[in-house]
Amino acid sequence: MGKIVAYLRASTDKQDLSHQKLEVLEFARRQGLHIDDYIEITISSRKTSQQRRIDELFQTLSETDTLIVTELSRLGRSTVEVIALVNALVERDIRVITLKQNLAIDRQDMNSKIVITLFSLFAELERDLISLRTREALAAKKAQGQRLGKPKGTIQKSKFDKDLPRIQELLGYGLSVRKIAKVLGYSSHIALNTYINKRGLHHSARM
Repeated sequence: MGKIVAYLRASTDKQDLSHQKLEVLEFARRQGLHIDDYIEITISSRKTSQQRRIDELFQTLSETDTLIVTELSRLGRSTVEVIALVNALVERDIRVITLKQNLAIDRQDMNSKIVITLFSLFAELERDLISLRTREALAAKKAQGQRLGKPKGTIQKSKFDKDLPRIQELLGYGLSVRKIAKVLGYSSHIALNTYINKRGLHHSARM
């Protein structure tokens, strides 16, 4: 069995951080577990993954390790980001335990596979809702007579631009371009790979 790491994050309230630690310690006591390491930080979820120590967390964990968090929302800024991180961890045979949701997500467990599938559906729903709200906002502006589109000479943007921070984050986690395309709901990983190469984004993963 690998090591057990607890990730604790609070936005601004250090007392909340202490409360999370007590929750984890109580859970470990009941289960007869020993927490090998704590990664603690008080920072807004809006900060980058590096600032939130997610990158450090990902590098700290290895195959057969276990990650404990008090709740899934501590791991990311959105449903999509949380699911991407959980999927990336499980893909590496790292067990993820969340206390509030009472989940123990394990790659080898059939129930966990069902949970991950549901997570992915929720992420897809969130993307669709965001897309719908964007289209509705543009339609409202057009109805008000506002001119839409880019000024002449503007460099053409890509459909991938809206997910650029997530793409960079997932590349940093070592996910393949094919896997990133699947997580973000894109039908073509080839187009995504072209975008990554044209933008000069660093990735060590294969297609």
